[in-house]
Amino acid sequence: MPRHISILAGAAVALSLTAPAAGAQVLFWSNQAAPIEETQRMREQVLSGFDGEVDFQPQEPGPFITRLEAEFQADKGTIGLVGALHGELATYTDQWVDLSDVDLGGVEVIPAFLELGKLGTEEQKYLPWMQANYVMAANKQALEYLPEGADLDALTYDQLVAWAKALAEQTGSPKFGFPAGPQGLKHRFFQGFLLPSYSNSMVTKFASAEAEQGWNMFKELWQYTNPASTTYSFMQEPLLSGDVWVAFDHIARLAEAFNQRPDDFVAFPAPAGPEGRGFMPVLAGLAVPKTAPDVDEAKRVVQYMMQPETQVATLLATNFFPTVETTLPEDLPASAQALGPAIQKMTAADDALPALLPVGLGDLGGQFNQVYTDTFERIVLAGQPVRDVLDQQAQTLRGILEQANAPCWLPDEPSDGPCPVE
Repeated sequence: MPRHISILAGAAVALSLTAPAAGAQVLFWSNQAAPIEETQRMREQVLSGFDGEVDFQPQEPGPFITRLEAEFQADKGTIGLVGALHGELATYTDQWVDLSDVDLGGVEVIPAFLELGKLGTEEQKYLPWMQANYVMAANKQALEYLPEGADLDALTYDQLVAWAKALAEQTGSPKFGFPAGPQGLKHRFFQGFLLPSYSNSMVTKFASAEAEQGWNMFKELWQYTNPASTTYSFMQEPLLSGDVWVAFDHIARLAEAFNQRPDDFVAFPAPAGPEGRGFMPVLAGLAVPKTAPDVDEAKRVVQYMMQPETQVATLLATNFFPTVETTLPEDLPASAQALGPAIQKMTAADDALPALLPVGLGDLGGQFNQVYTDTFERIVLAGQPVRDVLDQQAQTLRGILEQANAPCWLPDEPSDGPCPVE
């Protein structure tokens, strides 16, 4: 299942900065699909269908960046196509050609991702290549307790609270589960789901009245949450044991429940709040450098990579899901069959509100994450006043952003200097 990409050591290839003639092989420079088995599948199962020549070369972070920057500085190069995460592509916004003229032949790309690919400009700086995400999962036994009129694929947080309350009261014990254990990804929920859904912000409105409303909702939800959640890191385990009937987690940490007992569970999008359906994609894109030796040929590779059949082949090769509207094959693993449609419904929803992974924090990323974890522990576990905690934690957050000199990222508005914490 989708996971953070591990990097293949020693894959850097010494290549000249001298540009080859037009029409030559396209060098596809990537820091994704880097494990040996994924690299081989990319070459043999994904790119082999392209009507042309492509040299797929995955790299370690160091060589990946060093080579890119050398070519940008020299204003010429051999790299024809780049595949990287959104935050990495955003670092070099001015270096990518406009891909607006790439003819996708009617392929429907997830609109929220297309917008991200503009990197705050009027041009399509990259096209979204593949994604991982976080979703909700439920034991099918829980569905009979859904609030009247609730649509599982379009839940609100108020409906989730009502559902969790009904489960607790009518089954005799709390059945909602949350990955609040030491290794759980709880901070990503607060950063990418809760706060954006209530305040359309991850950073700037951290201490706003809207954020306060979101935390009060979560406090109410916690009343109907299995208290063992403070020990859960992977929600697939309590789902399989039956200790939890409804849960939130990264798709990689839910997969085993669906693979072991596919008929017992259902996956669905995260809920929506007053500002929209906040979600945190792990999004990789395809960009063509302005220094590419054959821009037209590189665009042909991009066009090929965005076709539904190629996107499905990429899923099979990398375990990252498509970014286009497509039907997944029936012979996929049960987890992919269940989780893929849930991701598509969430990211393509009319109220979809993408919140990016933190950008530009460097080695302060851990401290940034800790602010959200500490806020949760103080408000929800220790029962401290929401307003007091938010005001105090906002000071810590502000100091981190100023030290890192990190501008805002979505869903917050762009900033010239460090992202402000109001």
